[in-house]
Amino acid sequence: MSIMRRVRDMTVATLNERLEKAEDPVKLIDQFLWSTREEIIGAEKLYQQCAAHSNHLRAQWLQAEQLKEKREQQAIIALKAGEEHVARIALMEKASSEERSAQYRELYEQAQQGTRDLEEQLRELRSEYQTVYERREYFAARMESLRLQQRMNERYAGNHGSIGQQQPNGMFRKLEDRISDMELEARSLRDLRKAGQEFISEAGFTLQNVIEREMEQLKRKLQQEGWKP
Repeated sequence: MSIMRRVRDMTVATLNERLEKAEDPVKLIDQFLWSTREEIIGAEKLYQQCAAHSNHLRAQWLQAEQLKEKREQQAIIALKAGEEHVARIALMEKASSEERSAQYRELYEQAQQGTRDLEEQLRELRSEYQTVYERREYFAARMESLRLQQRMNERYAGNHGSIGQQQPNGMFRKLEDRISDMELEARSLRDLRKAGQEFISEAGFTLQNVIEREMEQLKRKLQQEGWKP
């Protein structure tokens, strides 16, 4: 297992622990996605560099291989021409090219293996990013549902708290009681006004009787004094 893979395993484990305690898991997941995206970008750049280096090593290997074959052909031609000294020089260069070819081939194969490992890690990072992103969308939807539900609860409490969260029948009963009180008050005022009018009428009749009696007394007094009506 590569160092990068071990680090990723520890990171994911840490994320799981933090998610269990997080009040806002979506925000925490966004941070993880951002970090993973940065790793993917860095890994892609490294992959491009590794691929370019691998191609360079392959070119060096093939060049040394071609030079080896060329020096072998030159040694054959020199031997046929009776120039053994030239043939030996060609064979020495052939050996040097063969050694260089083997070295570059080994480096190339190592680079290829490293590139394949990095490609696999990139694939895992992208897959992990996609999986976490999809879970993030799910948790985001759940958080939004919860937020809207809380707002509805607050709105319901605000609109109905003053009424005591009563049912419509209960509210109408209260209204009916209030109207009945108002009707009773109106009847009481009407009865009071009627009683006042009757009192005034009775008072007027009594006063009239008093006046009439005084008139009679005054007439008798005047008659005694000689007044004739």
